[in-house]
Amino acid sequence: MLDLHHTDLILKLHAAVTKIQVPRPGFNYTFAHICILNNDKTCIVDDIIHVLQELKNARATNRTNFAITYPITHLKDGRAVYNGHQLGGVTVHSKDRVKSAEAIQLTYYLQSINSLNDMVAERWESSFCDAVRLFQESNSKVKIYPYTSSSLREDFQKTSRVSERYLVTSLILVVTMAILCCSMQDCVRSKPWLGLLGLVTISLATLTAAGIINLTGGKYNSTFLGVPFIMLGHGLYGTFEMLSSWRKTKEDQHVKERTAAVYADSMLSFSLTTAMYLVTFGIGASPFTNIEAARIFCCNSCIAIFFNYLYVLSFYGSSLVFTGYIENNYQHSIVCRKVPKPDVLQEKPAWYRFLLTARFSENTTEGEEANIYDSHLLVCFLKRCYCDWITNTYVKPFVVLFYLIYISFALMGYLQVSEGSDLSNIVATATQTIDYSAAQKKYFNNYSPVIGFYIYESIEYWNTSVQEDVLEYTKGFVRISWFESYLNYLRKLNVTTGLPKKNFTDMLRNSFLKAPQFSHFQEDIIFSKKYNDEVDVVASRMFLVAKTMETNKEELYDLLETLRRLSVTSKVKFIVFNPSFVYMDRYTSSLGAPLHNSCISALFLLFFSAFLVADSLINVWITITVVSVEFGVIGFMTLWKVELNCISVLCLMYGINYTVDSCAPLLSTFVLGKDSTRTKWVKNALEVHGVAILQSYLCYIVGLIPLAAVPSNLTCTLFRCLFLITFFTFFHCFAILPVILTFLPPSKKKRKEKKNPENQEEIECVEMVDVDSTRVVDQITTV
Repeated sequence: MLDLHHTDLILKLHAAVTKIQVPRPGFNYTFAHICILNNDKTCIVDDIIHVLQELKNARATNRTNFAITYPITHLKDGRAVYNGHQLGGVTVHSKDRVKSAEAIQLTYYLQSINSLNDMVAERWESSFCDAVRLFQESNSKVKIYPYTSSSLREDFQKTSRVSERYLVTSLILVVTMAILCCSMQDCVRSKPWLGLLGLVTISLATLTAAGIINLTGGKYNSTFLGVPFIMLGHGLYGTFEMLSSWRKTKEDQHVKERTAAVYADSMLSFSLTTAMYLVTFGIGASPFTNIEAARIFCCNSCIAIFFNYLYVLSFYGSSLVFTGYIENNYQHSIVCRKVPKPDVLQEKPAWYRFLLTARFSENTTEGEEANIYDSHLLVCFLKRCYCDWITNTYVKPFVVLFYLIYISFALMGYLQVSEGSDLSNIVATATQTIDYSAAQKKYFNNYSPVIGFYIYESIEYWNTSVQEDVLEYTKGFVRISWFESYLNYLRKLNVTTGLPKKNFTDMLRNSFLKAPQFSHFQEDIIFSKKYNDEVDVVASRMFLVAKTMETNKEELYDLLETLRRLSVTSKVKFIVFNPSFVYMDRYTSSLGAPLHNSCISALFLLFFSAFLVADSLINVWITITVVSVEFGVIGFMTLWKVELNCISVLCLMYGINYTVDSCAPLLSTFVLGKDSTRTKWVKNALEVHGVAILQSYLCYIVGLIPLAAVPSNLTCTLFRCLFLITFFTFFHCFAILPVILTFLPPSKKKRKEKKNPENQEEIECVEMVDVDSTRVVDQITTV
């Protein structure tokens, strides 16, 4: 990039950028009108431009004495300029002389002082991208990556636009699977409309939440793409659990009695898990979360879950009653027409008889009535095949071995977990942010960003001990500093650094800052004149650059935290700042705040459920299961190259709730079961709740699959985290827990009940004699 051709090309690009015009009524704004100004009222431009101009002039005059050094170059006027963040891919000769550079970074600084200026600057940035794109087309051999203050926001929101058709595909697949999961061969007892209405219930809750957010001034962002999937996991399981409870009721009961039994059986657990969701996301929506995107996401989720609960109680419950009357009247579950009796169907074609297959109660024995829903494919699979297979003595060792392998890989990934601070992980692929970030990592990772070091108190700069303190605080950095230059200036003059105050300020103002090579330091020192005409230095600044690797994020975090600790504990009062610190703070807090919320919600779960569950062992098993699932998700998502960032931690928060949602009813049924054996109660728990879990899992997985194809890193992270949460929860519900519970507490031994004397059977014998004097004894039993 430093040869003659590329130097001219870069200067030509710089000239084209400075000539960009933004037309407004009566005036055309250029870069000169909106740029940040120097003390001499000229635009601040990167020092690399001055370096390239001097290099071009040296070549034009055949001068060979000008050499670019790295990371500090000395210009013709004596100024020392830092180019560590402007030259990339540098190869150096001896004495830091630059041999070649593979990349150059130019930065243009715009003012932001009023609304008109902001509007003009925003349009200028848009024109800037267009100008760079046109320049790229005419110079295809050079790769140019523009990036503006709005690029990250635009690329972040682009995920929503590129996801639209994939979400439509996902919706179609979920609708199809939900209808299939609720269907069976019996056309009367099949419930395809309930599968569809369950999704309608979830959609209504999601739309209600979105409407409330919009009406209250909330801002949409691409993290909202995760809200429908959170609702899908929680809402579908609740509706499928109600449908499963309906199958356990007796058909000869009235619809009101069957509905009451459904609510009594399923609504308690659904209410508790809903409360868990509300607490978790309620904390996330509170001021404790200092990331706006995460806070709005949690607020939206909280509102949607609340309305989903109300809609399930009202809308879906009413739909269940409606389909119940259809079933009791022996009407077709889809077209609602009366189903003919079997003798009438015998006269119809085979395809007609197949579509109207139904069992009538008068043709069903008492034993067959109890198993009338066994024709449902999933019910039949669990009762006749899976329950016996998973509790088989020969299968259990393989399941335990598989679980040990799962824990081993999870531990391996957990030990490699890393915090994510890469902005490219939250935007769509093939965008300016991705290209710019990749170029930054590749070429500009030798030095940290330029860090402002601001001393905001009047200190005794002339005091030798104070000078040593300042130099000690900035030790290990490349210092672009008036302070160090001044000390070197004094040493060249053979003047002691321990000057009296008056001599120090006089020499600083009259000799040092007026020298041409040091004149650019004038804006780094603020003087104050006191009442006796004595001048004091009230504030000053210097710029620091650390030798760090951009790819090693821990070094940048440590650098930031070290400087902050020094600013609190040091004798000299100073602050440090760089725009990149904003992103570091954002990502460290985006990790800490959701983890803090997750811990609070988990503690709430234990505390809240302790007063509501009938057995403390339920709490113990739920906690162990949640820890096992979360541990596996963290480990495997690390192996799948997913870092701990805002999106993944929000998914982990959801994972706690999703695991409790699926496992709590299963564990409660097992723990509260009395008598018989552990194996019998494991089978019973799977038969009662397994169908709802399996239906929810199938719908959720087919809904997630299209998400994997979206060209966005945000949705890629979302898919991988949600897929792992769903898969591992299913793995625990259908493999780990059914096996482990067969040989771990609680015990299911029969307890010998003591007979209560008040509840003994009394036999009363009455002698009756007929007319033939034949004695007959009739025993009447009373309790």
